[in-house]
Amino acid sequence: MRGIQGKTCGVTALAMATLFTYSCSVSKQASAAPADASTPVDEASLFQVPQNQLEHLKIVEVKKAVWSATVHTNGTVDWDADHTTQAITQVNGPISRLLVDMGTRVAVDQPLLYVSSPDVANAIAAYKKARNHLDFAKRTLDRSKDLLDHKVIATKEFEAAQQDYNDAGSDVENSLQALKVFGVSQQELDDAQRQGGAINPQLAVRSPIAGVVVQKLVSPGLVIQAGMTPCFTISDVSTVWVQGHIYDRDLDSIRVGDTVEETNTSFKETFHGAVSYIGALVDPATRTTSVRIVTQNPQGMLKKDMFVDAVIHTRSGRSLLAVPTSAILRNDENLPFVYVQVSPGQFGQRLVNLGAQQGDQTEIASGIKEGEKLVAEGSVFLQFANSTR
Repeated sequence: MRGIQGKTCGVTALAMATLFTYSCSVSKQASAAPADASTPVDEASLFQVPQNQLEHLKIVEVKKAVWSATVHTNGTVDWDADHTTQAITQVNGPISRLLVDMGTRVAVDQPLLYVSSPDVANAIAAYKKARNHLDFAKRTLDRSKDLLDHKVIATKEFEAAQQDYNDAGSDVENSLQALKVFGVSQQELDDAQRQGGAINPQLAVRSPIAGVVVQKLVSPGLVIQAGMTPCFTISDVSTVWVQGHIYDRDLDSIRVGDTVEETNTSFKETFHGAVSYIGALVDPATRTTSVRIVTQNPQGMLKKDMFVDAVIHTRSGRSLLAVPTSAILRNDENLPFVYVQVSPGQFGQRLVNLGAQQGDQTEIASGIKEGEKLVAEGSVFLQFANSTR
């Protein structure tokens, strides 16, 4: 009797197991029916989102985009040589006063320092002598003209006085030009002439451009030589040069004018520039070609000799599939996936292979096709809902 009951129980268990396996198979086939057989979605992971929850999702269609090829490099910040110059004096003598220091922002023709120079004193003396000679020659000419009108002197004596007056005028012009070279303005000369005072013999060394004093090369009392001693280096730091390095394989795609985005890990800002020059020589040590990038630096954050990472956007484009970066999630194995809309309200996970990233878009190398629809915003909501099923 016990044997018969054991056989009966065994048959019953076998039948129930067979029935459970068949039921699961039918359930999977039923759930897979709405999906296209060629779509590589895990049908077992398909789930339905209620209609009242769909408004929290943003669905986009996968489309092709044309991206410009990018070249990644790094570079070193340097001053813009087209807007950087040195302030050099035109006379010899000791420095009497310094008016600016490193970091001072200066305007064009702003005095930077004063030099007590015998050259200026000699030029002032020559101008005063020439001016006195001109005044004397003018009085002599007027007197000669009056005497000639009264037939007291001969015409040749009047012509000699007129010639002397003209020569005196030429001497004044020459001496005045020397003072202008030294930086003495016509206004200073006129003021000194009206007030009867002396002209300041100290020469002001002025800034040739507007910018920031980035180097101070002199100290008070230092005797400087005309045209030889640089006093300050002034640079307009609103633009800087970034010297990049390009390998041979990338040279063919880079052109002058290509836009560049530059970053430094110390700053959250992204700096923008453009390629202005591609070198004609290859560095034998690094086997790279130098590239000059003129970079906007409105707040002066980029300093000389800083390192930056640069992304050069070339004008050679390529067609690819790109999706919003917010649509990409990662599973427990850290593999990237997206939620694809298989049918209205029904979604499934799809593993994808990622490519490059540009802005808020990411290239999809494989895993989805053009025209498919996926969740661009709200993917985290779907991931949570799927994990709680």
